[in-house]
Amino acid sequence: MPGRRHLLLALGLLPLGACTPLAFARREPPRLFMLTPKSTFDDDLPNLARMPLLVETPTAASGLNSARIALKPTPTTLEYYAGATWTEVLPVMVHQLVIESFDNTGSVDAFDRLNVAGRAEWGLALHIRELQPEYDDVRQPPVINVRLQARLLRLPRREEVGFASFETTWPTEGTDLLTIINAMDAAFGKVLKNLVQWTIRGMAAASA
Repeated sequence: MPGRRHLLLALGLLPLGACTPLAFARREPPRLFMLTPKSTFDDDLPNLARMPLLVETPTAASGLNSARIALKPTPTTLEYYAGATWTEVLPVMVHQLVIESFDNTGSVDAFDRLNVAGRAEWGLALHIRELQPEYDDVRQPPVINVRLQARLLRLPRREEVGFASFETTWPTEGTDLLTIINAMDAAFGKVLKNLVQWTIRGMAAASA
């Protein structure tokens, strides 16, 4: 017992600075990334006199319903990049980008559920099935896999007018995270353009 008491006393006399690196170590804040809306579309898109469209917040596969940036190191595993996140939970970010892209067409008025105030005649329900880099070898650049599913609805009864799946794969040119995010933005932009144009043409055809 005396030996143990002397050991504890000696530990208690260590200067505070000896434990400072452990007690006060701070983690670096995560790097924040975002994707961008689409602003260029086909010239022959129908003009719907800014017809109101309700864009619902997308649902997502469980591993993608997060602000963390997902990746697939193998076909059967899902992981996340360390020290990096999206600026929003992924479905929230995608929702805003879809609305901004519709606004950029000048053809329809796109709203979220909070702003539509019962004016929309059309609704768009989305599901994010895939939106991640996928690796055959973690030492090699991944391939981006994006897949969005969409249902065009006639409101207020939510009658389904059309269903489509939009997908693409996109190669990356490097393994650093910024290069991968830029490739994800390009792949997502291609899918987003096809989604927006399909929706507008579907609304026009169903209204004719």
